[in-house]
Amino acid sequence: MAIQALSVNKSRFRRVMLALVVLAVVSGSVWYSQKSSNTQPVVTAVAGAQYVPSELAIKALSKLVVKGRAPGNDYERSAFGSGWASVGGCDMRNRVLARDMYNVVKREDGCVVVSGELVDPYTSKTLLFVRGDGTSSAVQIDHVVALSDAWQKGAALMTEKRREEFANDPLNLLAVDGPTNIKKGDGDAATWLPPNKSFRCRYVARQIAVKIKYSIWVTTAESDSMERILNTCPAQVLPISMREAAV
Repeated sequence: MAIQALSVNKSRFRRVMLALVVLAVVSGSVWYSQKSSNTQPVVTAVAGAQYVPSELAIKALSKLVVKGRAPGNDYERSAFGSGWASVGGCDMRNRVLARDMYNVVKREDGCVVVSGELVDPYTSKTLLFVRGDGTSSAVQIDHVVALSDAWQKGAALMTEKRREEFANDPLNLLAVDGPTNIKKGDGDAATWLPPNKSFRCRYVARQIAVKIKYSIWVTTAESDSMERILNTCPAQVLPISMREAAV
């Protein structure tokens, strides 16, 4: 009888232990799920980029000073430096090409981009970049906030060093379709927006981020245009991703 009782007790013991293990696993899963759902993501990987939470663009727009343009007849490109700055032995044009394109091929120096593919944000077309006298201009580096536009809205008051930083800031640079960039010229959000409508929210948000960073103001028409675009995408945040800003 004692042996039989012991056998029954062992059987009960195993069942109890099994129940406790199952309970622990279930409880642990529930706890993890609740913890995950209540924790805001800090970094999310998207297509090789790292995005972090940022300020809503529609709210950031209110930080920009609104007033008229200053005269622009005294604008000169040289006021923003003699050309592309060199960072770590590689100029910013090549750094942005390498950042924004895919299937990039470089020379042995590890800097000069020989070829690559660009999904153009302004037109949504896929472009093939091949370095050469007659082909390099197919992909150009655009100043999201044009230098002439910036000059008439505060950049003329900057130091030369600050203007050179502005002209070479990765936040203000995008590899884009060459002909479309030429059509944009020095337009602001009131006079030019990307033909690719799905990119307009990100484009305007990027302009706002640049103008806040460098204390560049906006005109009433420009501010109204930005607000109209951002009202269609109230969740749009300012761009601070590694892919969009870093090189």
